[in-house]
This record gives sequence, C-alpha cells and structure tokens, in this order.
Amino acid sequence: MSQAMLYQVFGLRGYTPTKTEVQERSLLLHVEPQPHRVRCPCCGSRDVLRSGSKERWLRNLPVGSDCTWVIVKLPRVKCRACGAVRQIESGLAEPKRTYTRSFERYVLELSRYMTIQDVMRHLSVSWDIVKDIQLRNLRKRYAKPPLKKVRQIAIDEICIGRGYRFLTLVLDLTTGAILFVGQGKSAESLRPFWRRLKASRAKVKAVAIDMSKAYISAVRKNLPEATIVFDRFHLVKLMNEKLTQLRRELHREAVDKLHQDVLKGTRWLLLKLPENLDPAKGEPRRLREALRLNQSLATAYYLKEDLRQIWEQSGKFAARLKLLDWYHQAMASGVRVLMAFAAFLLAHQEGLLAWYDYPISTGPLEGTNNKIRTMQRQHYGLRDHEFFTLKLYQLHEAKYALIG
Repeated sequence: MSQAMLYQVFGLRGYTPTKTEVQERSLLLHVEPQPHRVRCPCCGSRDVLRSGSKERWLRNLPVGSDCTWVIVKLPRVKCRACGAVRQIESGLAEPKRTYTRSFERYVLELSRYMTIQDVMRHLSVSWDIVKDIQLRNLRKRYAKPPLKKVRQIAIDEICIGRGYRFLTLVLDLTTGAILFVGQGKSAESLRPFWRRLKASRAKVKAVAIDMSKAYISAVRKNLPEATIVFDRFHLVKLMNEKLTQLRRELHREAVDKLHQDVLKGTRWLLLKLPENLDPAKGEPRRLREALRLNQSLATAYYLKEDLRQIWEQSGKFAARLKLLDWYHQAMASGVRVLMAFAAFLLAHQEGLLAWYDYPISTGPLEGTNNKIRTMQRQHYGLRDHEFFTLKLYQLHEAKYALIG
C-alpha cells in the first residue's frame, strides 16, 4: 500500500505501512511511525534511544461493510535531553481509546442523522463506544450553552420516566435550543440558570410561562425588566378544566336519570372545537341536547369558545375590551366556577394581554417535550443523567426523524 493511499483513504499521516492482512471481513493495516515522529513525548527532543516497542490496535474508518483495524507499532524511547523513558504518542487516537480520531469523527457525523442503536449496528461496535464518543463531544460543545444573545425565553416543566420525575426546561424561542435543564419543577430548580444568565449579561425582553405562582415570582425577582407573557394555550386548558369540573358537578347533582344520561359521555364533546365534531357519529346532536337541558353548562361552553377571541383582536386595546366583556358575562352568569375563573383572569390581565407586545408562548416547549419522549423511546431510556441532559441541549440540531 502506498503512502498516499494510507493518508488519502485512511487519514493516517506520519506513518509508513509495513503489512496488510484480510481476516474475516476485517482489514488489518500494520503501520509504524516515520522517523520524524520518534521523539520524546515530554520535551519533544529527537535525541532519543529506542528501548522496545508495543502494538496498539485502533478501530479506523470502514471500507464498505468491512471494518478496518490499524495496528500501530509504537516504540518506547529514552530521552538523552530530559532523561524520561516513555512510549511515544501515536497522534492517531485519544489516550486510552480503542479507535482513531477519524473513526470518532465518522461516528459523530453518522450520529447527526441516526440514533445510537443505528450507528452501533452499522459499524458493528458496542453501544457504549458510540455513547462515549457522543458524550465527550457533547461535553465539549454543550456543557454551557451561550446565553449572551438570548432575548425571548419560555419556561415549563416536563414529566419524565416513572415516579413523576420532573425537569424544568428553559427554551430560547429564537433558536429553539434548550438553554437549561433543572431538576424538579420548583423555583429553586432555576437558581443555577439565573446565576449564569446574570453572569452573561443577557438582556432578556420577554418570558413565556404558565400561571404558576412559583415561576411568576422567580421571573419577577430575577428579570424585573422582562415582560411576562402568560401562555395562551395554558389559559384555554384551564378553562377546559373548569368546564369539565362544571359538567361533573351537574352530572352528580342531576335530579333524574334523563339528565344524567344526556351528560354522560359528553366531556370530550364539550372540549372539542365545533368544527371538529363528527356528524356521522351524531356528536353535534348530542352536544346540542346536553346544552339545551343545562343552561349553566351552555353558558360555560359558549364562554369557553368566546375566550379564544381575546387573542384574535386587532390590537391590545381591543383585546382588553374583549377581556372585560368576557369577565362581565362570566360574572353575570351566576355560575360559581366561571365567576372564580373570570376573577382570576382579570387579576392576571397584564400577562395575558402582553401577548400583543410579544406574541410568544410555551408551545415550542411542548413540541420539544414530544421530541424528548421520542428520544427516550428510541434509546430505550437514558439512565446517565449527564448524557441525557447534554442530549437535550443538542436536540434542536438533531437531523434524524424523531418518530415511533
């Protein structure tokens, strides 16, 4: 094998091939360092005496479906300049690794489009080798995501694994990158993030959160100049929960079996958008019947649909008028659940209407949460917390399809 082929095909520079073997779909390349590489690993002097040698087997880039091993004969030298007796460094691989740097780069390139399991099957290596390569690369690139240019963020929690284990995530709404992963779902879990954000001197202008008191207090304390935007989808979800609560109370208090039978099984019909009701299954008819027999339920249902109009106005002033109109309708209904929810919305109207200044939400975080769950299924769970956290930081760059 020529010197040029050794470098061009296998990326081995500074070595001379001595022998080539083929054994059971494996290509074995025996190489030894050129004279200029034989120098003291401590001081770099070439004034050395050879004192034996040692072979080191390194996995290299495959040729087709056949794996390639580079067998490097590394001499042991005694330096006349500094007196050190050491084995020279190969320069082909990291210390204590069984693969070359070229192989490592190839694995990382495949990992952009494939899962760990796909890569290990393609290269016929262990899961741990692929994970180790990815972990060291992730540490180098994502140990501390940059925060200086962050302007708009979203904060939310996600439940992972069994036992209701929660993580608090902070997402950059501009790039879609996860900036921080905290243990738990309390305000305390965000304390390391606030320290890093303050040190970076980032000028965060808006924060999208749900209506958690802990998050509201934490944001106001650590980002007093940032605008808090309450997630619109979370507010609609809260309204749906109030509607479900009212239906349950009406079903429990129904005076006869007719009313109970009409209300039974209508939960999802009440939560569906009107245009999504299926006429073939009689869903519009069943919903009309339930609303006709329960005036308070009908009022709550129509107010639920009307609540979405708050975010569809021409501007902030019109939205405020719409919110006040909705509030007065809810208070006039006499329905206790609606009245309490209307008072709650009015007390948080600034964060609700801030959407017109910064039209952001935690919706992108919900999409990221789905990717996280899919990633966990594809890896059959990730028990290494550090590796899992770093994979989250990289998630926005993943190219392979997050499916199944």
